[in-house]
Amino acid sequence: MMVIRPIQADDYDELFALAEKTGAGFTSLQPNEGQVRGKIYSSLEAFEKAVTTAGEETYLFVLEDTETGRVAGICGIEAAVGLSQPWYNYRVGTLVHSSRQLGVHNAVRTLTLSNDHTGYSEVCTLFLDPDYRHSKNGSLLSKSRFMFLAEFPKRFSTHVIAEMRGYSDENSHSPFWEGLGRHFFSMDFADAVYMAGLGDKTFIAELMPRHPIYTNMLPKESQEVIGTVHDNTLPARMMLESEGFRNEGYIDIFDAGPTIETRVLDIRAVRESHYAKVNITTSPADGEAYLISNTDLKNFRCCLVELSGDHNVVDITAETAAALKVEEGGTVRVVRLSSKLRR
Repeated sequence: MMVIRPIQADDYDELFALAEKTGAGFTSLQPNEGQVRGKIYSSLEAFEKAVTTAGEETYLFVLEDTETGRVAGICGIEAAVGLSQPWYNYRVGTLVHSSRQLGVHNAVRTLTLSNDHTGYSEVCTLFLDPDYRHSKNGSLLSKSRFMFLAEFPKRFSTHVIAEMRGYSDENSHSPFWEGLGRHFFSMDFADAVYMAGLGDKTFIAELMPRHPIYTNMLPKESQEVIGTVHDNTLPARMMLESEGFRNEGYIDIFDAGPTIETRVLDIRAVRESHYAKVNITTSPADGEAYLISNTDLKNFRCCLVELSGDHNVVDITAETAAALKVEEGGTVRVVRLSSKLRR
């Protein structure tokens, strides 16, 4: 059975093994002992805090295969970005240059350094082991965070973003970085991503260009990937967009991947989720895939079940109840895995 749970200290070895599979461009999880241990302990601290407003807490969750004990994936939520260190991205805009006398009217796309998302929550650090990219595991891993957002809204902002990994090839070559970033940072793309992933972002503030950048002055291959996601990230983007996330014209400063955003209350899974009572049975009816989670902060659990209908009482097996750490008559949160329109 596949279950989402908060990360624990003894998950280090499994998490480091996942980090070794992420590749360049995956800023939030790199194979570095300090980063991996730091992320684990930051999450443990966040779950212990008595929080009433969003701060700099990081909540990390793992997808565990209960049959083998293997950690198959990781996902996270940053409660509020940019509070102690600036949160940078580029805002894509337009400048018009025209001359009536010459009959010239040119609309030029620009990139302007922005901190507009300061204080927003961020769904982040989503990575699923290639061996487990089947059986709706990716949907469970990604959307379980929305159940947590719905259950504990005071811990987060009213708005949430997701940074999508931008295009780079199999050799970690980023056309956008080569056409822009390298001129200011004088280092390889992988090295810049690695440093940012370790939390050392001072160099960004020191070296980033402060004036608007005219994209038509960049190489053609750099222009073409602006707002484009990495091939492995496309399913994640489509999934988030199906839940209500939208591209409002912001991109990553390193690889030009889009930053998509929405209000938390506009996320489909948050808006449609509701409470139900548990009925433990030996023969639950077949039906549609639903997300189901408990209401316990420190022992949060989420998994997928098949339910015959959207009712106030849910029939689940004793195995599922044990995985969710709930008992007969207990309260759970449930929601369809996907919108009714996507059956």
